[in-house]
Amino acid sequence: MTTMHRQPMNVCQKILVHHALGLDHPYVEPGTVIRLAPDWFLSSEVSWFGMNKAYERMGRPGIRRKDRFWLAGDHVVDPRVNDQPYEKSLIQACDQIAKEMNLGDNYAGHNTTIMHTEYYRARCQPGMLVIGCDSHTSSAGALGSLAIGVGGTDMILQLITGETYLEVPEVVRINFINKPPLGVSGKDVILGVMRKLRRNTVAAGRLVEYTGEGLRYLSCDGRFAIANMTTEFGGIGACVVPDGVALQYVQRRRDPRHKSDSIYFQPDDGAQYAESFDVDLANLEHFVALYPSPDNVVPIAEAKEKLQKLQGVFIGACTTTEEELILAALVLRQAMSEGLKPDAPGLRRVTPGSNSIISRLKALELIEVYKQAGFEVGAPGCSYCVGMGVDKAGKGEVWLSSQNRNYRDRMGPGSIGNIASAATVAASSFSMSLQSPEELLQKIDMAEFDAMRKYRPEEPKSAPEYVEPELLASTPVENVTQKSEDRQPPSLPETFRGRVQRFGDNVDTDSIIPTDKCHSHLTREEVARGSFCYTRPEFYDRAQGGATIVVAEKSFGCGSSREQAPRALQWAGIQAVIAKSYAFIYQRNQVNNGLMGIKVLDDDFYQLAQEGAEVVIDVKNRQIHCEGKTWDFRLDRIQEQLLAEGGLLSTYERYGPSLFAELQSLEQKAKQQDEEPASFAEVPPQTKSLDW
Repeated sequence: MTTMHRQPMNVCQKILVHHALGLDHPYVEPGTVIRLAPDWFLSSEVSWFGMNKAYERMGRPGIRRKDRFWLAGDHVVDPRVNDQPYEKSLIQACDQIAKEMNLGDNYAGHNTTIMHTEYYRARCQPGMLVIGCDSHTSSAGALGSLAIGVGGTDMILQLITGETYLEVPEVVRINFINKPPLGVSGKDVILGVMRKLRRNTVAAGRLVEYTGEGLRYLSCDGRFAIANMTTEFGGIGACVVPDGVALQYVQRRRDPRHKSDSIYFQPDDGAQYAESFDVDLANLEHFVALYPSPDNVVPIAEAKEKLQKLQGVFIGACTTTEEELILAALVLRQAMSEGLKPDAPGLRRVTPGSNSIISRLKALELIEVYKQAGFEVGAPGCSYCVGMGVDKAGKGEVWLSSQNRNYRDRMGPGSIGNIASAATVAASSFSMSLQSPEELLQKIDMAEFDAMRKYRPEEPKSAPEYVEPELLASTPVENVTQKSEDRQPPSLPETFRGRVQRFGDNVDTDSIIPTDKCHSHLTREEVARGSFCYTRPEFYDRAQGGATIVVAEKSFGCGSSREQAPRALQWAGIQAVIAKSYAFIYQRNQVNNGLMGIKVLDDDFYQLAQEGAEVVIDVKNRQIHCEGKTWDFRLDRIQEQLLAEGGLLSTYERYGPSLFAELQSLEQKAKQQDEEPASFAEVPPQTKSLDW
């Protein structure tokens, strides 16, 4: 491997260097725009159905890395309704591309796995760069890859070109120390992290790297749950520093294709992080995230009064691993051995993440335990977690779930979701009220649990051979789409004018466009009218009446990767969004669809730009006028180009497969005109220990 003199790097930086095209030195720092060649591209059936429309528009040009395109039906499809017209259309679109591209066993079919589950279990390898059309793509970071979620337009261009671009983010480190208490799961760990650090704060706009000697007490399934909910934490993507635990997990695979490309990176001594936090696993306990936010986290004892009556319990979703399903079943078995029965009224549902997990649970005789405890066993899929298919919680129903999100209307319009570990949900299912699993866990034979999950925390693991990143050459790309010499150069409108619709922090995409308004068979007007339809029903009519400027504050667009969010705003008549910050995927989706997003940090602007105030956006001079005051703003060169063209697809039509090389060139030219940025390594941050 290439070893050149350079500044120290963390693992996220090393993976980016290893996949960057055209670097002349093996180092990247935050703020630099780089071209990347990812290893894998992931999609669900719902994402592909939307992407397929863009693919048709481009003439179905083919997929560059069809050997690395993983496609699985999980969001809407369900054996109970797969004969219905909409579900059939989703299946047919996936079947078509699988046949056309000869995807082979990279096409999982439908209801065989949640897209993240079997990808992580059977394909992902350390050192890889994984891009998926779903915000929970971060899950794959559990195995020492760098995993990042994007939107549909982003993904289809990456599939076609084999490339993407990224402004290198800062990296925040979460450093685990000590050993967690008995039965405290990966879900409890990430809930504990969010309890102290909150969502969309230290992780917002950054990659999250998980390190520390405490990792040896966390199995790869435990790490998966942590990486999975990095997106709820606010991170762009996740990477758990790989060690002997990851090595052992990958080496158990039978297929050599999915273990021979592993590359193990570790942080350099002196590697720099934007911030670093020590998390003492020994101080964690069983937590609950109360409706309506995944960081509204409290210990079970504090939440019991609030959740005395549940209408439903759900064990499932991508975040609930094989390990958690096994432990929850053991909790149910122990409870029934003590005479508890599922007599309390309510719905009980378990949806394992894949057929291979179901087979394992059957072999362990644990599926029968779930059934005896009153649980209906569903086919693999997102189920209640996304509320997009046949499984929806009813209006006003209170649920306890082992899923990863509990935003308003997430499980169904008007539903009330609360998040906990699968063990906590299992313990609560008999009385249909919140109960701690601690007493039941104390009575379980943990040696049996370790044998079932094939992981023993105290067993020594062989350390992997750590290496350094290699530089990739910049591969030439044939520009099959010729630039039109007589085509007018792109330009932006000189001015936008409109009244304000005002929002605060952490406006999530589930609110912007609720799940049931995201379906691809809906018309433009139906999607537009779906904008904020449950949280602000007057939004569409006000936009039509001239209130065409959305003003929010921090982390606008957090949550799901749904590209319908900026589209719904556009189609409702919104001209621009102004906020202090944006969630990563939403921000890319926004510019990729040609909707202007502007960042303003000055609090004075937000004090004046209240509901109904008039705002004038002088695009030409990069100024915003409101209530007699003026604020400057900037657009980076890539953003300006994409907005001027009307979005990413139109930009592709101008530049063809050389699109990302052209965008990078434009950004580099603009950077050369600016002052040289300060080195990332100049001021080492102080590691903070969290007071639990």
